[in-house]
Amino acid sequence: MPHHPTFMSPVLAPRNRRLRALPIAAVGLSALLLASCATPGGSVGNAVDATPSAASTPSAKEAGAPTPRLVYTHDAGIAVLDAASLEQVGSAEMSGFNRLNPAGDGRHVFVSTGDAFRLFDAGAWTEPHGDHSHHYTAEPKLTELAFAADKAGHVVLHGGKTVLFNDGSGKVESFETSALAAAAEDGKLPSTDVYTTPEAHHGVAVELEDGKLLVTLGNEESRSGIAVLSAGKGQERTEIARNEDCPGVHGEAVAAGEAVVVGCENGMLIYKDGAITKVASPDSYGRLGNQAGSEKSPVILGDYKVDKSAKPERPTRISLVNTQTAAMQLVDIGTSYSFRSLGRGPAGEALVLGTDGGLRVIDPISGAITSTIPVVGAWEESATWQDPRPTLFVQGSTAFVTEPATSTIHAVDLKTGKVKKSAQLEHVPNELTGVTG
Repeated sequence: MPHHPTFMSPVLAPRNRRLRALPIAAVGLSALLLASCATPGGSVGNAVDATPSAASTPSAKEAGAPTPRLVYTHDAGIAVLDAASLEQVGSAEMSGFNRLNPAGDGRHVFVSTGDAFRLFDAGAWTEPHGDHSHHYTAEPKLTELAFAADKAGHVVLHGGKTVLFNDGSGKVESFETSALAAAAEDGKLPSTDVYTTPEAHHGVAVELEDGKLLVTLGNEESRSGIAVLSAGKGQERTEIARNEDCPGVHGEAVAAGEAVVVGCENGMLIYKDGAITKVASPDSYGRLGNQAGSEKSPVILGDYKVDKSAKPERPTRISLVNTQTAAMQLVDIGTSYSFRSLGRGPAGEALVLGTDGGLRVIDPISGAITSTIPVVGAWEESATWQDPRPTLFVQGSTAFVTEPATSTIHAVDLKTGKVKKSAQLEHVPNELTGVTG
């Protein structure tokens, strides 16, 4: 058992105080594993509308305001926690390995399975009813709403749009994020605009605030770069920019000033103000496959790997790419980390969870490590990327970190630099995300 600092002892929530969800019928979904991809993501295709049965719709509980919640996966399904108390407030049964993505409306999460993107209601709030003007919280539930997909890929939230990428067909579907909650209340999904890439590949797409669409380029064998398409509808869009100097293109993030980046095996591409700029890695193979951006910072935080044959490589350097100067800075943090270790703080600070158990807070401009917060015990990344590992998720000024070895979750106050609460979980946590309410 790894050593924990004494102040890190988990606080066990008494079982008679746990909030229990009403029973939810098991959902018979066989989750097909996605292609080996070390970045959270998922996406889907055509909408499949269905209305949940009355038996699966629990009664709502009154609350004075929307309630932030956390959602995590485990080997038998999904669990939902109150983000303030860390008590479990709901669950759903799902077999297999499932991926999570916020839907962007503060209430729903997409569950990425092999052939669909299922809509999960985290129960943070419901629409006001009758003469009631306040919000209600509801029991979380896996709805019967889903976008069908050949192979669910990445989901991107930006500029008020939610964009889904279907790896199996190259289909890109986008919709107004604000339309989701009301549509789901009526038992349907919002209509989508559909664009299909020339060839199917494991990719990603971002719709910009002016309506332009950035999409990756590739096929089943290789991926080479990005194209930027004009504003418009579906296949009516025309290409206005392209760069194919990005082998193995993977992941995306957005920095201040709507600078959109994607990672390459030899650096990074930046799209900003109508132009694509290449930032080259100092090594011939220097992969930036996972990125974390912040609208508060012009700098993108990324991983940095130099050994293509390693399974897995356990890097100790992270990358900081300034989208204003197109300069890359590498910082050795003194410990390895995983693809679930990267995050951004409320002021744009870079956050990296190391395998030594410390959460590093890094100045993204200077690269200086301003503090290291002890959170979990020392751990080693599994060679199987689907296996549970400590995971970082940031919501506001709180960094949530799971600890699979002890089935624990910790809430770190980024303002004070201290763990403010820990709680025992009923399951070994895997993926982690949340909704703001």
